[in-house]
Amino acid sequence: MDSMLDRPEQELILVVDDQPDNLMLMSELLMDRYQVRVAGSGAKALRLMQSDPRPDLVLLDIMMPEMDGYEVCRQLKADPATRDIPVIFLTGMVNASDEQKGLDLGAVDYITKPISPPVTLARIRAHLNLKANADFLRDKSEYLELEVRRRARELQAIQDATLEAMATLCDLRDNAHSQHLVRIEHYMRLLGSTLALRNEFSSELSVENIELLSRSAQLHDIGKVAVPDRILHHPGQLDEADQQIMQSHTTVGRDALAAAERKLGYPADFLRYAKEIAHSHHERWDGRGYPEGLAGESIPMAARMLTLIDCYDEMTSRHAYRASLGPDEAAARIKAGAGSQFDPRMVEAFSEAAEGFASIALRYADSDEALGLELLRLEDAVIENIELTPPAP
Repeated sequence: MDSMLDRPEQELILVVDDQPDNLMLMSELLMDRYQVRVAGSGAKALRLMQSDPRPDLVLLDIMMPEMDGYEVCRQLKADPATRDIPVIFLTGMVNASDEQKGLDLGAVDYITKPISPPVTLARIRAHLNLKANADFLRDKSEYLELEVRRRARELQAIQDATLEAMATLCDLRDNAHSQHLVRIEHYMRLLGSTLALRNEFSSELSVENIELLSRSAQLHDIGKVAVPDRILHHPGQLDEADQQIMQSHTTVGRDALAAAERKLGYPADFLRYAKEIAHSHHERWDGRGYPEGLAGESIPMAARMLTLIDCYDEMTSRHAYRASLGPDEAAARIKAGAGSQFDPRMVEAFSEAAEGFASIALRYADSDEALGLELLRLEDAVIENIELTPPAP
């Protein structure tokens, strides 16, 4: 339907009658006040109703050959494009049952022949006013609906940009040439889609939530921005103090996201998964993880998913300091960790999607350039650790 602003100032009325004299009479009555179209048959009237601009009101004779006014009215009311256009019957018939039939078909009024010009004009004006009010309310409702959709798209774009900016920060802090975060996103989408087929996860894992999980997963190590390079890229076993600093990235990441949420001034649903993942993705199903030693289902679902995904990626991706595992061996180790490191149901879903995981690992494998940058950072970390080591007495 055209908007109110697109409509002409003069309303358009379609007069349908098989008698030329009646068409001329109604045209002369209406033409000073309205735009007028005429149709000498029901079939022609239906064709005219499909052309733009559509009439604002139809004056329809009942007694016409081939297709009477009742059938024309029925077809108009059955078509979504014309059903809201008021129809007034013009007829010499005054039988109550005939009048009831027309009203049941959707007509708004009857005008009996011979017509009274003042009464006819008054009734037409009244129904055009009613239609104008209805169109205004409908247009307003459509406008508000479109505005809500636009605002929702705007908000979604802001959320996506926020998560993307944060993920880029993580990438730059770690290895800008690595495909690690790309793989994590695809793994999360695949695991989420597989879990969604299970009754116990289907309500939580809607299509929208799976997409949000996939983007949020990229922020799992955002807290590492606070970890010094000498610790982050240390090639060997960390001492207890440095181990504590490394493990603190879980809390630092959660707190940074919570601080961003407070800046917004209200709980941000789109950061919920990111906070859960950042804080709890090193927890273990058996309670032997960190930072809080959570166990079982007390660990948020999103974090349980990321724990498995991150471990698989660590085993199968290329590293400068050790060889990667093949997909079959990595999958075997994941399965062996069911009930200890990993939620057994996550492992079951992973097993169903193992071929997809292997395909993602191959498709987004790190390049030699990424491997070279990792090696360079390892060398820098070793030098930094040597410089920090105090000389023997």
